[in-house]
Formats: sequence, C-alpha cells, structure tokens
Amino acid sequence: MAVTLEQARRGGYTCLKALLRFAFMVANNLVAIPSYVLYLIMLQPLRILDSKSFWYIEGVLFKWLLAMVASWGWGAGYTVVEWGDDVKAVSEDEAMVLVNHQATGDVCTLMMCLQDKGTVVRQMMWLMDHIFKYTNFGIVSLIHGDFFIRQGRAHRDQQLVLLKDHLEKYYRSRNRKWIVLFPEGGFLRKRRETSQAFAKKNNLPFLKHVTLPRVGATQVILKTLVAPQENGTPSGGDTVRKESKSKGLQWVIDTTIAYPKAEPIDIQTWILGYRQPTVTHVHYRIFPVKDVPAEPEALTNWLYQRFIEKEDLLTHFYETGRMIPSKENWALLMTSLTRISEWFKDVVSILHRHTGDTSIIIVMIIIIIITASYVPKKYDYYLGKVSYLGNVRIRVVFGSCQTVTHSLAVKGGISWSGII
Repeated sequence: MAVTLEQARRGGYTCLKALLRFAFMVANNLVAIPSYVLYLIMLQPLRILDSKSFWYIEGVLFKWLLAMVASWGWGAGYTVVEWGDDVKAVSEDEAMVLVNHQATGDVCTLMMCLQDKGTVVRQMMWLMDHIFKYTNFGIVSLIHGDFFIRQGRAHRDQQLVLLKDHLEKYYRSRNRKWIVLFPEGGFLRKRRETSQAFAKKNNLPFLKHVTLPRVGATQVILKTLVAPQENGTPSGGDTVRKESKSKGLQWVIDTTIAYPKAEPIDIQTWILGYRQPTVTHVHYRIFPVKDVPAEPEALTNWLYQRFIEKEDLLTHFYETGRMIPSKENWALLMTSLTRISEWFKDVVSILHRHTGDTSIIIVMIIIIIITASYVPKKYDYYLGKVSYLGNVRIRVVFGSCQTVTHSLAVKGGISWSGII
C-alpha cells in the first residue's frame, strides 16, 4: 500500500517530536537527578543533627522529581481521570495502596494523579521490581528508601524477610505515610496465562484483565505496619513504633488503573509521546485496615475478592468507557441533586420576590435549560468532573462534594449566593 504525502508528513512529525522529546528527557535527567544527589550529599550534616528536617527536604526534592516525570506525560497529552473515594481525605494517615499492573506506565500514571494529594508523594514508599534499580531513576529510589523486590519462587521467602527488615528500618524513621505495591507480582501480559492456569487448577474465577494477586508482601506489610491492639490502645514492644508514636497503618486503598481499549502506556511511550493523547482512568476504593483480615487464608480470599472486583470494573470500562460508580458516590449524587433542587427553589423565590413578574422567571428557567442542553456530554457522564446546570456549577469530586459558591445576577443588581 502506497504511503500518501499526508501520512509521510505525519510520520515525519511524530519521529521529529519523539526525537526532540527524547533529547529533552536526557537533558532533564542529566540536570535533575545529579542535582538531587548532590543536594543530599551536602545536607548530610543536617541528617546527623536533625534527621526529621533532612527527610522533609529530601521528600520535597523527591516530589519535584516525580512531578518532572508526570509532566512528560502531560506534555504528550496523557491525562488522568479519577473515580471513586476521595483519597486526599486520608493523605495524612498511613495507608497501603494496592494497584493492578499492566505496564511500566502505571508508575508514571500514579506519579501524575497523586501530585495533588497533599504530602503523599514526598512521604510514600514504593515496592517495585529490582530491575528498576538499574534505571536512571534507580539511585533516586535507593536514596528515598524504596524497596526493590526480586521476583521468582526461588527468591520469594528471602525477599519477604528483607522486606520486613526494610520496613522496620526505614518506613517510620523516614516518616513514610503510604506504601505502594503491585500484588500481581508482574505485568498482566506476562502473568496472565500462569494465573489462569492456577485459577483453573484451584477452581478460582477466570480473569482476563487482571491476574490473581500474591499475598506475601501484603501480609508482611500488614503484620509490620499495623499497630497491634491491647484493650483498645496500641501496645508497646516495637521500638520503631515507640520512636515515631505512629497510629500504625490505618487504610488500604484499592486502586484500579484502566487504559482505553486495554492498551496500556509503557515508559517509552510516556517519554517519546508518539501515541495520540490518551485519558487514563484511575478508580479508588478505601478500606479501613480493621476490616482487612489478618489470618493468611482469610487475607488471601479478601485480596482475591478485590481483584475479582477489579476484573468487573475493567470489563465494564472496556465495554462502556466508564468506571462503575460506587454506591456511596450514587448516594452522594442524589444528595447533591436534592441540594440543587432546594437551591433552585430559593432562586425562584428570590426572583419572584424581587421582580414580581412570573414571565421573567419562566424566561430565566428556559435560558438555564437551554444552556445546560448545550454542555458537552463529556463533562457530566461520571462523578468526578464538572457538571453544569445553566450558570450553576456542581463539582462532585471522588466521593466528596466540594464547596462551590454559586451566584446569580437578577434585575436591579440584586445577587444571590449559596453553598452546596
């Protein structure tokens, strides 16, 4: 098939853009990463004198580096839409984040969508494959205190012991809040067949969009970081916990990443930007850690259930392009609509009181309805974006209703404002 002139131009532009972006990323890394390392070398005396301040500064620098990586995707038009519970509400508490794993771009996606979640990014610990240790970002993760886990049955028991030691040594001494792990233990495309064979052998559900998770690292994290209870108060005996006076791990955040058409973004695409602009969808669900079973068998079943739910979420997303809102979000939507109707009644009452003319009220209502009908559908088909009703703006954000002030100018310069 002959290549048209337009296709040749488009291909040439894509190659030139990828080349320029790659050159920029190289320059970016050559400046930013050595700067991070050198700053921390110079601050070693502070680490001895005031360890807390040192790790605070390190966290700020770490967040900037992650923002740099996130900006590469943003510059290529790769954005994120978030669904489900409001994780920012628990950003100051300790939490374990469980994420499905499809490609290297999953990490970049999380770097992007967690940037606005308070202090999370600078106080989080990552569990990642040991191969990442040998990438350009490996030295940064080593200094920050992330854990590199070696996959494979031969290393599994030893790695869990090392993980426990690592958490006891670094997690609270460096004031970490969130710990992120991918329980599937590898990319979907690499583990799917093995997982399906295991499921068939053990009479477990057949999963296409996720794999059955491994419970080892999750169990170690819960045992190490959850504060034991004695008569309703945290018990003693853990020197690290005594030192930090931590409440312990309080939440488990079940996070599901979904890519359009089930085509994940890898790190090469994130850097070179040769793929068309893409919206990645991320769904959060928060569980109190007290609701997570501690016994190995019960924990395994609980974790399996979470990934079966992920399978349902992803199946629905690939069929409809939408995540399934949680029952709590629907309840929130109903509450918001009730408040809007009450606000609308107040507006009509004010208009009637100040104008005394029913025809003006009718015209105003018609204008609002017409304005709302022209709003693009993409802005109001799910919870978490902005919906419009005339000049009334509602923002239902990830399971919580954000405070929004509405104002309406009426005859004679009279204005009204209300809070949802």
